[in-house]
Amino acid sequence: MRVTHDNALLLVVDIQAKLAPHILGHEALIRRTEALLATADLFSMPKLATEHCPHQIGPLIETLRHRFAASEIFEKTNFGAADHPEFFERVRGTGRQQIVIAGMEAHVCVMQTALGLRAQGFEVIVVADAVGSRAPAQADREHALQRLAQDGCTVAGTETLLFEWTGSGVDARFRDVLALIKDIASL
Repeated sequence: MRVTHDNALLLVVDIQAKLAPHILGHEALIRRTEALLATADLFSMPKLATEHCPHQIGPLIETLRHRFAASEIFEKTNFGAADHPEFFERVRGTGRQQIVIAGMEAHVCVMQTALGLRAQGFEVIVVADAVGSRAPAQADREHALQRLAQDGCTVAGTETLLFEWTGSGVDARFRDVLALIKDIASL
């Protein structure tokens, strides 16, 4: 399966103000997520974000929040966003079959959301270098990525997806995407 910009939706899971500082490598994860969002915008791809109990964990961090319209941010209480019928309807309403996921925490909300979407028949792509967990939970993060792959999700890297979405060096947006790739290359 190739991931195409005309069939993909970008989903940013719970990169929230009070959680982000506790995630190992959160600065690099956020920059990769910004590159994914910028590329999604270049290709006019739909995007959604989730906030888990934002009254307790805080809102989506500001550097990402301004990239979303209010209607693109879904407040959830279940770890798995797909366990909320309203969220599932929003995803289905985009008409996209490929759901590309970045966010926090890899072994909790990212995994449960990905598995829930996969169970509903979506092609789920988890961006391994743009999902993170707290430092003490790194083994859980690795086990979650393995489980996601075993359960039919694709695990890929940010750079891979940016090139895959672009598809060709002659695409008019290639130079912009290449600049984003160069920006995150040293992370």
